[in-house]
Amino acid sequence: MLSFLKQPPYLLEDTSPEADARYHRLRWQVFIGAFIGYAGFYLVRKNFSMAIPALAPLGFEKTELGIVLSMNAVAYALSKFLMGSVSDRSNARAFLPLGLILTAISMCFMIVPIQWIGVERKALAIVVMAALNFLVGWFNGMGWPPCGRVMTHWFSVSERGTMMSIWNCAHNVGGALVGPMATYGAAWFGSWFYGSQSEMYFLIGTFAFPAATAILIALLAYILIRDTPQSCGLPSVEKWRNDYPRNYSEKSEQTLSAKEIFFHHVLNNKLLWFVALSNAFVYMVRYGCLDWAPTILTEKGIDLKSAGWAYFAYEFAAIPGTLLCGWLSDKLFHGRRALPTILFMVLVAVFIVLYWAFIDNLTVVIIALIGIGFFIYGPVMLIGVQALDLAPKNAAGTAAGFTGFFGYFFGTAILANVVIGAVAQSFGWNQTFLLLLGACFLSIVFMSLTLREEYRKS
Repeated sequence: MLSFLKQPPYLLEDTSPEADARYHRLRWQVFIGAFIGYAGFYLVRKNFSMAIPALAPLGFEKTELGIVLSMNAVAYALSKFLMGSVSDRSNARAFLPLGLILTAISMCFMIVPIQWIGVERKALAIVVMAALNFLVGWFNGMGWPPCGRVMTHWFSVSERGTMMSIWNCAHNVGGALVGPMATYGAAWFGSWFYGSQSEMYFLIGTFAFPAATAILIALLAYILIRDTPQSCGLPSVEKWRNDYPRNYSEKSEQTLSAKEIFFHHVLNNKLLWFVALSNAFVYMVRYGCLDWAPTILTEKGIDLKSAGWAYFAYEFAAIPGTLLCGWLSDKLFHGRRALPTILFMVLVAVFIVLYWAFIDNLTVVIIALIGIGFFIYGPVMLIGVQALDLAPKNAAGTAAGFTGFFGYFFGTAILANVVIGAVAQSFGWNQTFLLLLGACFLSIVFMSLTLREEYRKS
């Protein structure tokens, strides 16, 4: 491993009267660094999808651009799992900014195949774009694991649901800024680079401006984040708060080899398999509803502008829903994650039925999408938290990456995108809604298999 990525050594524990205040201050400092750092990843994640409308007039076809787009999801799914293992053995303070800087550079280079290779050598341009979008997805996979690592080391189990729900809103904040940045970045800086070639302004707003901002955020995250309390001369968070879970061990504070992480704590953990399978169906519902909503609504005669507002309502509802779910898991369910996940998925199913039954009524559809968005993102967040809870702290990134791989690869790329698209094309939207309800049911079934163990450990 590169020397600057190696975990910092544990320092002699500070027992001075100032240590407690320092612990409080550093916890919030690390949290803010993880929040803005993860939001930064969403500034340079799915920008290519925003560029597609501007690429079509240049001569690129939607089918070709769709292939480029798919590379991001596939790479992210693989990276979140594999790079999670690297993250568990790395200094989160260096690992997260490195991933964000590499993502930003890859995103910025997307200008090259569009501007300098161009449609005249379209095959080569598509290959380079696909490779770059794969790298964007791969380096983006370096964002969640180090955040999971610092959250498990700086926040104990009994408070983790609440803190993770707040932190999880970072992706909504970052994702919400992409559209305005693309618009204003093109308006502010497009003419500097392209003069009267206004058709090329989008390259600055969509790729260069967010990339430059992300690099600045990476530097700020490096300033704020610290790897573990022990590397700062402080005790473990469990000792500091006197908040030890039943499965806690001092070995959780030691660095493990990749073999130990994969084979002793992840791949042979049946509960993680149940959580990962549940996550696949949760993501099928999440992206099955989100990605296909504009298509369904426009085919039903609802104008594209109204469909866009429905899409916005779905995403915006995620923030209060996520916060509520995390708070409930800590305060009402005392650190148990399975039961609130199951309850929220039942309510998701109710709103899917409402969506299906009143598909031609825009008002009801928006209400239904708000309901789905409000309740689906809580389980998305809690499954990640549950993965952290089910593995020792020194395998947290790999455990979360494992469940994330199932969510993005199987749940999103295969089930939400390919399967739902094929069923909608061949059989219609009624069968698609049945698939979504089936996914809700299966997510509940697999999550229920973890209930007994959660109660035993609580």
